[in-house]
Amino acid sequence: MLIEEKLAQQDAFTTTEKRIADYIRVHIETAVYMTIEELAKETYTSHSAIIRLCKKLGFSGFKEFRFELGREVHQLIAQFNQTIDPNFPFSSEDSVQQIAKQMADLSIQSIKKAQLQIEQQNLAEIAEVLNSAQRIFLFAKGDSQITARKFQNKLVKLNKFLVLAEEYSDSSWNAANLTADDCAIFISYSGRIHHYERIMMYLAHVGTPTLLLTGNPNSEMAKHASMSLVVTQQEYDFAKVATFSSQIAFDYVLNTLFSVMYAQHFDENIRNLKNKQELIQKGILKEYHGS
Repeated sequence: MLIEEKLAQQDAFTTTEKRIADYIRVHIETAVYMTIEELAKETYTSHSAIIRLCKKLGFSGFKEFRFELGREVHQLIAQFNQTIDPNFPFSSEDSVQQIAKQMADLSIQSIKKAQLQIEQQNLAEIAEVLNSAQRIFLFAKGDSQITARKFQNKLVKLNKFLVLAEEYSDSSWNAANLTADDCAIFISYSGRIHHYERIMMYLAHVGTPTLLLTGNPNSEMAKHASMSLVVTQQEYDFAKVATFSSQIAFDYVLNTLFSVMYAQHFDENIRNLKNKQELIQKGILKEYHGS
């Protein structure tokens, strides 16, 4: 998760910490150059209060926090000359050409933001778990299930046949059949699907590894997952044209995860690719067209 978004999630902050966080969010481009003395003066707080906030955000102190914040701000500024609203990326006043450009910019913005976030997460370890899993079951609803189907299609290239647990409304039955040798993937941007929470609790009991792809690291689902990939976007739950930003980001993350899985056994996968292509293009599985 980006630091800017950590500062916005203030449930665990004291009143003083909220004041510091709000100031940094409003003045984020200048805050990266401020000393701890200057920040304390501007927020009417103390050095110790700022350091406590930095530690709550996962940093050793203010120096590390400011360095990482500066890196994040500079990367985002370099990548986005103009931020597109992911909820309403166009208006009735826009021309067709403007809409086309804004949708392209939104796609780039969503992917770049996701890239910054997954760089800090252990994709290699997750890929190893999926590669070693006997079976992979994926739990997703709505638009996320459409994204899941594309991942399902790619895994065939690795001789892995992902099962969409919701396909015939059999999620509970599928969950009941999972073992510690399998892996379950859950996709939910909000992380608020109560039935999935219960399934994840059961899978934790039987020792099945679980991966959650989400935009909400503080959800109940996140608490029950053994592994998480968090990619937050500035997307609302309901007040939006469509789930553009989150699904673009999820698609990118799953494409990256597949690529890491492939690379971990690259030579073996390339040999398999050549053998299967030969079989399909020239062998007995070659398709013949005509009467």
